[in-house]
Amino acid sequence: MMMMMIRRLPSTTFTLTSAFSCRLTSPKFFPDQIIISSKSTPCYPRISLLTTFCSTSQVPDPILEQDSSKRGPLKPGLYLVGTPIGNLEDITLRALRVLKTADVILSEDTRHSWKLLHHYNIRTPLLSYHKFNESQREQRVLRRLKEGEIVVLISDAGTPGISDPGAELAKLCVDENIPVIPIPGPCAVVAALSASGLDTDEFTFVGFLSKHGPSRRERLTASANEARTQIFYVPPHKFSQFLEESSLLFGDSRRCVMAREMTKIHEEFWRGTLGEAKVRFLNQQPKGEMTLLIEGRTHSLVETPSEDQLEHELGELISHGHTLSTAVKLVAEGTSVKRKTLYSLALKKFGKQLEADDNSN
Repeated sequence: MMMMMIRRLPSTTFTLTSAFSCRLTSPKFFPDQIIISSKSTPCYPRISLLTTFCSTSQVPDPILEQDSSKRGPLKPGLYLVGTPIGNLEDITLRALRVLKTADVILSEDTRHSWKLLHHYNIRTPLLSYHKFNESQREQRVLRRLKEGEIVVLISDAGTPGISDPGAELAKLCVDENIPVIPIPGPCAVVAALSASGLDTDEFTFVGFLSKHGPSRRERLTASANEARTQIFYVPPHKFSQFLEESSLLFGDSRRCVMAREMTKIHEEFWRGTLGEAKVRFLNQQPKGEMTLLIEGRTHSLVETPSEDQLEHELGELISHGHTLSTAVKLVAEGTSVKRKTLYSLALKKFGKQLEADDNSN
């Protein structure tokens, strides 16, 4: 009976634990994963199955269809479906059912998304939808939604609309009274925060910083002054720059956590201070997707930056177009130094330079 059950199972890795009343002459009759204990008193077999799906196998349709009669059909609307951030096993049964049932799937990168759909034997049509074409696609998608179609939006990884395309489309649907249905799933922000060891009661998700220097430093200055845990997405090629700029504003002693390649083979959580991070990654640029978390500012330990640090920070802001008074205001917001003191320092260091620039103009 047990062997018939094994033949019916899909090609998966499994573990069986059973108790039999029979006596076996050869312990090699079953694979190593099967543990057999013989009892003198007859009893029925007790079998428990633990299945884990390998990355190379496809999930059979019965898993997607189980209890489908109890769920009922999906209503038309825009479905925001969370997809794995690395490991293809990190997806819900509900997400798979929605992906399989939809009329079309809007995808940030169709080549990337095809791998996920192929893995789960889903044949729903894909339509590219990313930041370079979303303005052209919006009206076409809205028309299909108004005609009663089920439209799914997915990103390359994680939850759509969170530092990914989709937020504008969701807003349009809300304005047009079209249902927007979230299908919860993986999210790098929550995954990194939960395992970081930093405060999770309150946090600020900043995401990717602006490429514009003054805007980026303005955001970092505001974050450095917050008591909440700060969470950033950092591209690998911008990591060194981020550490330099953030340590100047947050202070070298502020604790941080770098979560890299989460749920993948080379997953790494590095923990230390911003100062230690600068030394550790000075000549070794990390690879892969990174989420960086920095602890919030504590009022009991206020770091006073040196005059050289203040001068450098003021100079950076002024050189990127900020007025002297604006530069002083931004630096004051991120430090414990009084604005009057900063203004005197700024006049001393940059007053003549600004006066000369005004005269030349």
